[in-house]
Amino acid sequence: MLDFGADIPFVKELGFTLQRMHGGESELHYQARPEHTNSFGVMHGGAVMTLLDVAMATAARSDTLDTGVVTIEMKTSFMRPARGPMVARGKLIQRTRSMAFAEAWVYDAEGRLCSQSTGTFKYVPRAQPAAGQGGGAISTD
Repeated sequence: MLDFGADIPFVKELGFTLQRMHGGESELHYQARPEHTNSFGVMHGGAVMTLLDVAMATAARSDTLDTGVVTIEMKTSFMRPARGPMVARGKLIQRTRSMAFAEAWVYDAEGRLCSQSTGTFKYVPRAQPAAGQGGGAISTD
């Protein structure tokens, strides 16, 4: 298990683990807890989208660990219910000096594709929090 390179409380709460983050690619593992499911007993779409978002963001940051990214836009397609241990794979498709374009996929324990996403991210410098404060301001300008 690797370090995300940033403290992300929501990701920590969900329990994602980072297995790979190198060369424009990432892989995360996730086992949804009962409180992360919907009324049908499958992974809640918000948890799936968060997993896809983090997979794309880590792929975008994989070779620039000193820089953060913020999500500008994201499109997701859900193909089948997500159950059991999940694997997310992210890939950096293209980058410019300030933007990244990425894709991600979530697979179930049998290797079936459950969801797919594309996203646009903006590279931002890591803000250092002021003494006694939780975080710095993020600008998408």
